[in-house]
Amino acid sequence: MTQETKTLLDVLEKSCGLYPDKPALSFVDDEPVTYARLSGEVDQLRSFLSGYGVSRGDRVALLGENMPNWGTAFLGIVCMGAVAVPILPDFHAGAIAHILRHSGAKAVFVSEHLYPKLEEADLDGLQVVLLDDFSVVPARTVREKFTEALHMGRKELGRVWDAARKLTGRKDTEPCEHDLAAIIYTSGTTGHSKGVMLTHENLVFEAGTAAEVVGATHEERFLSILPLAHTYECSLGLLTPIMLGATVYYLRGRPTPRILLPAMSRVKPTVILSVPLVIEKIFKGRILPQMNRNRLTRGMYKVPFLRKKAHRLAGKRLLSSFGGELRVFCIGGAGIARDAELFLHEAGFPYSVGYGLTETAPLVAGTSPAKMKFRSTGPALPGVQIKIKDPDSRTGVGEVLVKGPNVMRGYYKAPRITEESFENGWFLTGDLGRMDKNGYLYIKGRSKNVILGPSGENIYPEEIESTINEYDYVYESLVYKQDGRLTARVYLNSEYMDQELNWGDLRESEYRSNVEQLLENLRGEVNQKVPAFARLARIIEQVEPFEKTPTQKIKRYLYVDSASNPA
Repeated sequence: MTQETKTLLDVLEKSCGLYPDKPALSFVDDEPVTYARLSGEVDQLRSFLSGYGVSRGDRVALLGENMPNWGTAFLGIVCMGAVAVPILPDFHAGAIAHILRHSGAKAVFVSEHLYPKLEEADLDGLQVVLLDDFSVVPARTVREKFTEALHMGRKELGRVWDAARKLTGRKDTEPCEHDLAAIIYTSGTTGHSKGVMLTHENLVFEAGTAAEVVGATHEERFLSILPLAHTYECSLGLLTPIMLGATVYYLRGRPTPRILLPAMSRVKPTVILSVPLVIEKIFKGRILPQMNRNRLTRGMYKVPFLRKKAHRLAGKRLLSSFGGELRVFCIGGAGIARDAELFLHEAGFPYSVGYGLTETAPLVAGTSPAKMKFRSTGPALPGVQIKIKDPDSRTGVGEVLVKGPNVMRGYYKAPRITEESFENGWFLTGDLGRMDKNGYLYIKGRSKNVILGPSGENIYPEEIESTINEYDYVYESLVYKQDGRLTARVYLNSEYMDQELNWGDLRESEYRSNVEQLLENLRGEVNQKVPAFARLARIIEQVEPFEKTPTQKIKRYLYVDSASNPA
């Protein structure tokens, strides 16, 4: 971060001044938004929001799929000194309503496709703006007459933006570096979510430092495949390229092979941010079958020298399918499976594994592909400090503590939890790791029990357990990831089942059949109450009571399949 670049407004103005005619944000196969146009649209949005009563420090929510207008809206919010509240599209309606209420949002940008998810929210006094074209939807008619309201909003679109243009250039709401820029909610379960408060300083530092670590320039072409509401993609996949003067391309739809491969061929991306699941699926679905296609190749694959040669050839083909010009394939959000990373490592694929959390905006440790060490997440970012608390005398493993300009201000409206998350100025990550003599960090586990969803979303098992435990016939439950699937173990309330369900006199076969149906019904009901990425694949019965600590907490490590949570 340079002396003159302290806020996201500074970042935008600098890049727009240097690269006015360069593409900034674009759908694949669409006309790009240039930096000059982006600057103008952000100025209009600032004035538009101001005209609707949004002022410095007010919260404005963002609920939409990845698109150029998402980035424009985010920048419009933060550049006027307001606070962006990104919401993951997979959150269910109840969670979205909770976030809007808890954050005290004054306005919400929402895509037309996701508008129905506002059905449980109290929209009175909340300005609703469609991300698709920035038209305004009258709040009082929005529930019953959405189509009519949408038509009215679009008829008024020209008048609204003409008025906004006349107000552009106002400088009374410029942010400062220590101002809050975003509140990122780490979970979508109503009543338990935590809002991480990130400042302009946090985000500007992350954008600039990440670019420096991987040697990125204004010539990069980013292909965005992760949700923009996730801190990883927002900070490093949007703000970093904006700071560089680079270009970001978005897909129309989820990154399935049918959509992704033609996009890579056209864009020829130089940078992609990903979660491990993407490369693990490619490895297990495309690479391994080729290696195991017959007895001869299976035998050759077991010989290290021949395996490396095979990996090198497969890596070249994979790089070609990615467009052929990829410089950095960034992997974060979870630990990558050992066999998938071994393939990348031996193939010479330009990958980089980083470590971070929402609370650290998010990157803590990382390095360039050329300096990667197998199974490491790299050293601390320049300007960031990492300390291992109470390291094990034998393994060196302890809790990872972090200090630096990337660390959050705290949790929104949660001073007690914030206080408990820091120790003498160090942020307690709750993750376990060790550091080698060269300062490279190796993450060994997640003491906070966080499970990562398919696109890097944080899944908090305790919250799903709380939902399961609401049912009378459930005594206790434990949620974990096994074989890549979200699983729950449930210890049933036998007294309730005997007395209320009259199952006490059933034959064993009848009892087992009833339990199986009960658990399947439970899975269906719970999955209606949690985000799509946190849905359970199965529920199994825990026949004996869970073993517990002296403080009556379940000993999770006795039940979680460690092989499904690679360190």
